[in-house]
Amino acid sequence: MKNIKRIFIIFILFLTYILFSIFCYASTVSSDISNGVFRLHVIANSNSKEDQDLKYAVRDELIAYMKSISKNVSTKEEAIKIASEHKKDFYDIAKKVVEQNGFNYDVNIEIGNFSFPTKTYGDITLPSGFYDALRVKIGEASGKNWWCVMFPSLCFVDVTNGIVPEESKENLQVNLEEEDYNLISSDKLEYKVKFKLVELFENAKIIMAKK
Repeated sequence: MKNIKRIFIIFILFLTYILFSIFCYASTVSSDISNGVFRLHVIANSNSKEDQDLKYAVRDELIAYMKSISKNVSTKEEAIKIASEHKKDFYDIAKKVVEQNGFNYDVNIEIGNFSFPTKTYGDITLPSGFYDALRVKIGEASGKNWWCVMFPSLCFVDVTNGIVPEESKENLQVNLEEEDYNLISSDKLEYKVKFKLVELFENAKIIMAKK
């Protein structure tokens, strides 16, 4: 009986150790990934074709502008600083596009930390979690979302072929640890399993944050 009890205690301690290790790994990796990117989130007024087309028009202009002012940016912190300094410009550009397309929707620009679902950009997949982002709300902001990564730039993915420019990958590698980059880019079973662990961990955090 004592041996059974001892084995049971050892098993519980071992299981606790495994769960703790998984938690620490998922927490560290998700934090490292989110700390390496700055994202763009555009929310349409509604799901009507006109509002969705408007969303993409606003997106294109904002991406082009961000690209023009962040040519020499090498870190996420620099990208956020520049975006913050030009926040009014983002608003003016978005508002102008809205009006040029015949709408009178207001536009709300926010820079903060927001929850994101798992999203694939070509052959790069970012797990769900909390990321720093520039969020653009058009009108009632009750339509479908559009996401991309402003830094390092993954907003120019070749959707047809599912290809991320090599320059973008190189910038992403510079801003992430090797393990983190492999997690979001490798199709090896080892990294697929690790990715799912991180995804489960982040989904749990998002659910808890909403309660």
